[in-house]
Amino acid sequence: MNRSYLCVITLVVLCLAVTGTALAQPGTASSIPKAGLVQPADLVKTLQGNGAKPVILQIGPHSLFAQAHIPGSEYVGGASTPEGLEKLRTRVKTLKKDAAIVLYCGCCPWEHCPNVAPAYNELQKLGFRNAKVLYIANNFGADWVYKGYPTAKGD
Repeated sequence: MNRSYLCVITLVVLCLAVTGTALAQPGTASSIPKAGLVQPADLVKTLQGNGAKPVILQIGPHSLFAQAHIPGSEYVGGASTPEGLEKLRTRVKTLKKDAAIVLYCGCCPWEHCPNVAPAYNELQKLGFRNAKVLYIANNFGADWVYKGYPTAKGD
């Protein structure tokens, strides 16, 4: 093996050892900074509190939204497609740039979600400073519904 290749392997191993995770790929859910995430329990507290509520947008498959969704959330559509991103842009067009927005999908494990990073990145590109993504580690059922958090059904 040449020396450059060994240096790269060593760097990757060190990153894995220090962080405990693989390097985040741009455009993936793992690329969203921690400051851009909200934990399910924290969102539940916000929704149950007396303060202002964020605009909550479901950016995944409609079938999941129809089965169970966060009360008060709005279905926008899969943000992994150009059509879905256009629907997102249309929905937020009238919001102020400092509006509290929470995006969520929950279609699959976090590291495989095709929707959250494109939606989050689009809102960042549009200048939204208070947009967050609900961190759903496994899926919406396991990380929201089965934990007994509030849900609604249907469109």
